[in-house]
Amino acid sequence: MKRLRNHLVGVDEGSVVMFSDFEDGGEMWTGTGPRQSRRAISFAETFRSLPTVVVNLAMWDMDQKTNQRADISAENITEEGFEIVFRTWGDTRVARVRASWMALGELRHEDDWEMY
Repeated sequence: MKRLRNHLVGVDEGSVVMFSDFEDGGEMWTGTGPRQSRRAISFAETFRSLPTVVVNLAMWDMDQKTNQRADISAENITEEGFEIVFRTWGDTRVARVRASWMALGELRHEDDWEMY
């Protein structure tokens, strides 16, 4: 469980189109085997410590003729931002994906000071 040390809690959120590969014959639509797409996200304000980040599929457009395989996660989380990572594999054909995210964490307080 994450414990917050002060009353200044920040919530940042957003939504981003990860890719739209059906338009230009991109790898997610035409490829096979393991594939991934990464998007860097910057927070509106720096958190005091590592925030908790949740990502989810807000929209997915997949070919119905193949198995629908998808994994989405937050990686490389820092106080300044993180990466959304969408993965698929096998013969799955993904036309496009939009991901939503939310970060929750402690913000800096005016009484915080750093000695060194």
